[in-house]
Amino acid sequence: MVGLVRNIGTRVYDLFFKFVMWRESHVKEKNFIIVLAFLVGIFCGCAALLLKMLIHYISDLLTAHMEISGGNYLYLLYPVVGILITGIYVRKVVKDNISHGVTRVLYSISQNKSRLKRHNIYSSIVASSITIGFGGSVGAEGPIVYTGAAIGSNLGSAFRMSPRVLMIMVGCGAAAGIAGIFKAPIAGMLFALEVLMLDLTTVSVMPLLIASVTSATMAYVFTGYDVEFFFVQSEPFVTTRIPFVILLGLFCGLVSLYFTRVMNMMENFFKRLGSPMKKTAVGGLILATLIFFFPPLYGEGYSAITDLLGGDPSSIVNGSIFYGDREQVWFVILFIGAIILAKVFATSATNGGGGVGGTFAPSLYVGCMAGFFFAYLLNNLGFGLDLSIKNFALMGMAGVMSAVMHAPLMAIFLTAELTGGYDLFLPLLIVSAISYGTIKLFEPYSIYSMRLAQRGELLTHHKDKAVLTLLKMNSVIETDFMSVRPEMNLKEMVDVISRSNRNLFPVVNDDNMLLGVVLLDDIRNIMFRPDLYKRMYVRKFMSMPPARVEVGDNMENVMKIFDKTGAWNLPVVENGKYVGFVSKSKIFNSYRRVLRHYSED
Repeated sequence: MVGLVRNIGTRVYDLFFKFVMWRESHVKEKNFIIVLAFLVGIFCGCAALLLKMLIHYISDLLTAHMEISGGNYLYLLYPVVGILITGIYVRKVVKDNISHGVTRVLYSISQNKSRLKRHNIYSSIVASSITIGFGGSVGAEGPIVYTGAAIGSNLGSAFRMSPRVLMIMVGCGAAAGIAGIFKAPIAGMLFALEVLMLDLTTVSVMPLLIASVTSATMAYVFTGYDVEFFFVQSEPFVTTRIPFVILLGLFCGLVSLYFTRVMNMMENFFKRLGSPMKKTAVGGLILATLIFFFPPLYGEGYSAITDLLGGDPSSIVNGSIFYGDREQVWFVILFIGAIILAKVFATSATNGGGGVGGTFAPSLYVGCMAGFFFAYLLNNLGFGLDLSIKNFALMGMAGVMSAVMHAPLMAIFLTAELTGGYDLFLPLLIVSAISYGTIKLFEPYSIYSMRLAQRGELLTHHKDKAVLTLLKMNSVIETDFMSVRPEMNLKEMVDVISRSNRNLFPVVNDDNMLLGVVLLDDIRNIMFRPDLYKRMYVRKFMSMPPARVEVGDNMENVMKIFDKTGAWNLPVVENGKYVGFVSKSKIFNSYRRVLRHYSED
């Protein structure tokens, strides 16, 4: 039986290999990319449907019997169990770090030639469905982006596509994941362009569009045409509300800054804990406590968004120990304000404790709460205002998402596609633009890209920086320089020069530590004087290089050192030991090659 299965597998592989060879000979790459994008859209649409189904099934199974008129002590248990099971699954089964899905997709594009591991196709779906179904206060969008990107990467790799095409396939997978889970094809495409920072070219635009539309169509076919959040605009937007919309944009920008800063602070806190069990214990305690007091923090929290967009503020207190205070306006305001502050702690505790989920849905959630809180508070301050709390909740979603992700266009279209609130397009534009501009004053990078940017590993729309990011130090180091010792005399130095085709010589000791360099131009006036051959030593005429670079330095920093020193060659060291030289001319040649390769249309 085993032999039969092996034979079948071998024959399937042989047929597939023959098809790949036929494709390379008969189908142009540009045409085949369209076919791959269509397949990516289908697979990602199925993955999104599966993830949503698993999350809802687990959540409904655990919470169907919950009381809405009082506290539920099972909230203290479910989240801990969820992140415990997820942590064990990730450490014992997956044996790989699959958290921060969008950041890892960005890393694969920038540093790993857009290649993702095969287990990423399914591992994030399993882990996040357990985490969120048991109450983890995170979103499914980060995992589905990771899953979609892995589908695109592995499908492209199977057909032996180039790294340039793999980058497009990763973008198609990510866009299709967002489009499928939200039924938002335009937002999916804009996600790939703004968050993953893919360039919009004639080659990339059509595959991204096809993948997004195909995935969204899958969602429509199997789940109907209803939008994710039901919204009816009961109050038309009038220009007299614009000053308040501007203020909401500023408020959302500051809320987003708080969200981003606290998320980073908590991530560093959990890193310092070290032990996985200690992380699970601390994260589970924080998460369970917050959910017990604030049940809307359970899971993605989409039901709370639906209630607020429906104009029912008192429902936010359902299922909590504060149910009896649901009719008190100021208590509801304080309750929503506390949720805005607590959501980021719940999200970071989920991920820090071992759960798997994204910050996409939490930013959407916080935005809705922030917009609702803003309008509800102003309406009850006694100024005679009557702002539409539903409209402002919708605007808040776009505002916070725009700032946290640094993706204003995606936030605008996603909010409109999620709710059908296209009539509020102007205020959505205003809030998103102002919120994004506000956080840019404090944080130049999104919550996804800031870690990579700090390490110089981020691929951006800035073409020069993007190409330098794609260049690797190992590919430009030259090692054909002949080294000399400080105790060598001039005669021995001249002998080395006669055998070398270089005019630069590193000076090293017995441990290969770089001590200095000898430039041919510096000794040209003495190298033909035999009377000095026995009296002059390398240690006397060697000089210190203007700078040295480490093996692990990124190319952008290396070019800054070249510009600062004016040098054409710099020594490369590893912990002080000589490795080779990097030259400006070699970098320029590699730069032109990479730029030409990734800019082909």
